[in-house]
Amino acid sequence: MAYNQIGDVRVHDVIVVGAGPCGLAVAARLSERMPAANFSDDEHQRYHWIQRHRNQASIKNYKTGFETRRKSSTASSRDTELDLLVLDATDNRWMARWDTLFKTFDISHLRSPMFFHVDPAERDGLLAYTYRNDRGNELTELRGCVGKELSKHQRKKRERSGRQPRTEPTVDERDRNDYFVPSTPLFASHCGCLMDRYDLRGNMVCHEKVEDIRFDYLQEFSEVDKIFTIRTDEGIHHARIVVLAVGGNPPQLPDAPTEGTDAVTHAMQIKDMPSPRVRGKINARLPVNIVIVGGGLTSAQLADLAIRRGVTKVWLLMRGPLKVKPFDVGLEWVGKFRNFEQAAFWSADSVDERWEKIKAARNGGSITPPYKKILERHISSGKLCLLQNITIKDKQWDPLSKTWMVSLSDQSLTLPRIDHIYFATGVQSNFECLPFLNSMCSDYPIESCGGLPCITENMAWRDDVPLFVAGRLAALQLGPGAPNLIGARIGAERIAWSIQDILGEKESGNDADSRKREFNYLTGRGSRYDALAEDV
Repeated sequence: MAYNQIGDVRVHDVIVVGAGPCGLAVAARLSERMPAANFSDDEHQRYHWIQRHRNQASIKNYKTGFETRRKSSTASSRDTELDLLVLDATDNRWMARWDTLFKTFDISHLRSPMFFHVDPAERDGLLAYTYRNDRGNELTELRGCVGKELSKHQRKKRERSGRQPRTEPTVDERDRNDYFVPSTPLFASHCGCLMDRYDLRGNMVCHEKVEDIRFDYLQEFSEVDKIFTIRTDEGIHHARIVVLAVGGNPPQLPDAPTEGTDAVTHAMQIKDMPSPRVRGKINARLPVNIVIVGGGLTSAQLADLAIRRGVTKVWLLMRGPLKVKPFDVGLEWVGKFRNFEQAAFWSADSVDERWEKIKAARNGGSITPPYKKILERHISSGKLCLLQNITIKDKQWDPLSKTWMVSLSDQSLTLPRIDHIYFATGVQSNFECLPFLNSMCSDYPIESCGGLPCITENMAWRDDVPLFVAGRLAALQLGPGAPNLIGARIGAERIAWSIQDILGEKESGNDADSRKREFNYLTGRGSRYDALAEDV
């Protein structure tokens, strides 16, 4: 790759921090010459940032399916290739952390539907890849999403019985193919296809943990333009632009104990399930009891995995009721086009209103209908005890028996000696607690809401700081789906537009006027005869 270097100082065009799905989405989008449409034409017309990036967005008519592709791209707009570097704390390859967790939890299928992926070239890229490679047998249908419509007879029957009418959104039968989930190997293969297509392998990803990020003048490079200096555990890197694509804060144990630390684990820090000591008791055919705390899908996956691997009994504790839904967010947030909830989110008057919408949409942890059936099967067999609206009041470690004595908030319930406690309680999203952002928060402070940074509509830290944020930390701009694959793809699209502006996409005045007329024609603004007259 071509790069900027003066003396011993090499300045990359872009450095991406994080090699997970969000980082891969950004790298792929920056390499794609003709990105596909993420929104329909009426959605493009609604939001003002499209006007600024009028020739950088592909526009798709949801009725006809006709797609007008953009004419240029980030990769092709410059005389040289984009100099891109990726830093990841887990490994020197893409999706290392993702792959490790999926293998550890023995997850067979994703929770996300087929149109949640990171391919920038095609909205139905994952579905097309599946059938192109004859791997349709690796899809599992999300039952209950399509065909939710109630007949007139069903509605009257519910009214007579006093039950509330169903208010869930409906999914049209023609979209049934979208509401399948891919197997873990299938999704990994599709991501590998993207890496090969855009030549993202090689030495692009470096196994380095970022310790500090600063944005300032570097005398050896320029006294006019500020650049980023990134310090890692392996050295120093410089870049004109930085993209933050991390998955949130490091996992923390609630009320972290000082004793028995090898018998209490956060789900995100599990290396072996169950632990070697617990596995030893299983091999010795001794009774084993474990506690799993959490109300999300991870807790259900861990409970099922532990039972399948020989644990005598699992106690699954949830501080609230069990919630069952196909996705992390409600079905009303998961749609192909005309997402009215997303439109309302973007039209919110304040970040506080957006934060309330995010909390209401995600509504804590939930499990999928298939895993609810799995848990019910384990409950009927006596191997699982599900306790809802229950928390741990106290836990004490017995060094002699190497077990936990656990007391619950409901004193009428007692647990036997517990061999291991797992906390599947998720991770925080508080950017101010990330150590490598201390310098940025000090030198370029920004407001926060709910622990999330109030970034600009261009996904930047500030207008004068080209530090872009992707993933869950960008939720105040992307919406409740920010931590998911759909948030990774949409965030990458918006970030790529901004990066293209910074790296010097220039157009002449006449060309700009022509493109403005073309944009107005495609979005139905003004008189379309003006654009037609231009071509004569």
